[in-house]
Amino acid sequence: MMINIKNAQPIIRLTAVSRRFSLESGEVEVLHDINLAINSGEMVAIMGPSGSGKSTLMNILGCLDNPSSGHYWVKGVAVKQCSVEERARLRREKFGFVFQRYHLIPALTVIENVAMPARYAHWTRAARREKAQRLLNELGLRGFENREVSRLSGGQQQRVSIARALINGANIILADEPTGALDSQTGKAVMQLLQKLHRQGHTVIVITHDPEVARYAERVVQLVDGRMVSDSHFVDKEVIYRHVNSKAVLTLAPLPCPSTEPRRWHHRCESIFDVLISAWRTLSAHRLRSSLTLLGIVIGIVSVVTLNAAGEGAKQYVMKTLSSLGGNVITLYAGKGLGDDDTAGVRSLRERDLTLLAAQPWIRTLSPQVNLNLRVRWQRADTAVNVNGVGADYLDTVSLKAVQGRSLLARDIEQHAAVVVIDENLLKKLFRRQQNPIGQTILVGNLPCRVVGVMRNTSALPANIFNLWLPWSTANSRLLGQDWFNSIAITLQDEVQTPRARIALQTLLTRLHGRQDFYLQDSSAFISSIEKTSFALTVFLSLIALVSLLVGGIGVMNIMLVSVTERTRETGIRLAVGARPRDIQWQFLTEAVLLCMIGAAIGVTLSLTMGGLFSLFVQSWQLVYSLESLLMATCCAVAVGIISGWLPAWRAARLDPAEALTRE
Repeated sequence: MMINIKNAQPIIRLTAVSRRFSLESGEVEVLHDINLAINSGEMVAIMGPSGSGKSTLMNILGCLDNPSSGHYWVKGVAVKQCSVEERARLRREKFGFVFQRYHLIPALTVIENVAMPARYAHWTRAARREKAQRLLNELGLRGFENREVSRLSGGQQQRVSIARALINGANIILADEPTGALDSQTGKAVMQLLQKLHRQGHTVIVITHDPEVARYAERVVQLVDGRMVSDSHFVDKEVIYRHVNSKAVLTLAPLPCPSTEPRRWHHRCESIFDVLISAWRTLSAHRLRSSLTLLGIVIGIVSVVTLNAAGEGAKQYVMKTLSSLGGNVITLYAGKGLGDDDTAGVRSLRERDLTLLAAQPWIRTLSPQVNLNLRVRWQRADTAVNVNGVGADYLDTVSLKAVQGRSLLARDIEQHAAVVVIDENLLKKLFRRQQNPIGQTILVGNLPCRVVGVMRNTSALPANIFNLWLPWSTANSRLLGQDWFNSIAITLQDEVQTPRARIALQTLLTRLHGRQDFYLQDSSAFISSIEKTSFALTVFLSLIALVSLLVGGIGVMNIMLVSVTERTRETGIRLAVGARPRDIQWQFLTEAVLLCMIGAAIGVTLSLTMGGLFSLFVQSWQLVYSLESLLMATCCAVAVGIISGWLPAWRAARLDPAEALTRE
């Protein structure tokens, strides 16, 4: 049954529309003073030879292009006054396009191509898939949903494009040479399908140069050299509908479009997921190119993460080495300060200080120290030795490792025992090879002492002199005849901060002595200097690594710019079905960021693997990874993706839809 259009209001109206293009040779007018009104429910054929301006007119009708002069209304909306976003909405909600070359996106499946306009209209994934499935079923494409569009015949691809045109419930169907790439039988089937849509109430506008195609319409508008020369209706209704198969009429119940409803959080999540999936499909479609681009990002991320881990590992290695001197140790010295001339005569550090300090819970160990130089003899060997009177914990404090025998014990201090511990240098000086020194008696000054241990110097203590350690009580009572110490080494609990401990020590000892006749030294300033130097070195290495990451980012930008050029037609298709410029921009930007994030994931994995392999061969120095460094590398990759992808995305978003569709 035909739609009665005599009393219908114009759905499309053009008044004095002209379109001019600027060329190097001058301005060319393609359309001149077009006046046209198309009523709702009409089937109109715009006919003319090649170069007559019919495709340009279609672009204007479909809001893909703007007239140079004149006015154009769609359902009373003045298109010339619409913004880019508003024209995109008109294309998305009012128009459906059927192109001669189908204009399907190869990276998407059949159902994804059909559902694409609904995605830009913010339909839920379930709703658009349901509608797309129904359209494919009614168009005879059941079972083709997940097939690649390149594996379809020409007629099948054209039916997919028709389904895409109908997905958003568009009332106006614009068909540009819909049978131009089809054989006669397939072309006839496509025209019958368009005619059925017209009988349902759709406004169908067919652009063609073929009189046989035009005869399916009830109205023919003839263009010649950009001018409308005739506008006529067919009167032979039998001719108009002679090809219609009345048994196959589409009965598509419209689904409500949720584009005007507030978007909920799960809709936004679906939109983000859709963009990510689309970006992944595009990258997967160009595996080799994506992989080569990815390589630059991977190298950059591996450099950033590995050099950062190496810098942190070097820092910890240095700090561990420094801790051999007592990383959390404060040393008390007699006198007013370093360089005091009267220090040698000050006798302020005594056993009462040990008693007071031993009662403090935040002090872990105490070790007084007295120093003197004596001759040490054993059999024929005779040498000068640095003799250290120390406490039982001192050797552990300075990280001396026993290679033979034992260290000093608390009972040695209490008993004023004549026992000594020597270092490996003194061992080589006094004893012959393979001779066991443990239990041997050596003469320290005039005091016979028994050797109970040999120590290996693993700290930064001087290794070019001979060292010998014995109980401080023995040194004071049996060698020096004194009751005072040169210094007291205080080891703090791990959680105690050195600055606070210094203040507490000064308060306690000043109160005990009645004056400050001592001074304190610790390695905090030196350690702070080392940390600053290590940090500066790490930053320097990271900056070098960031250069390689930047080079990878330039590679991403280059590939994305090439991708924009290669995919100009795809961009035009997306714009034609209702994508906004920001949708296009997000699409390309997401591809760049996704590529960099994949590179970051691979780079971090490779770096961690390299660190694991490195630890198998080097035990003393490890690559130290931290969550902060991994997050920093990932953020750098995302930043590179945004920076490198912004320009290509910006260029893609500003492509002219009509021009983009004609690019090869």
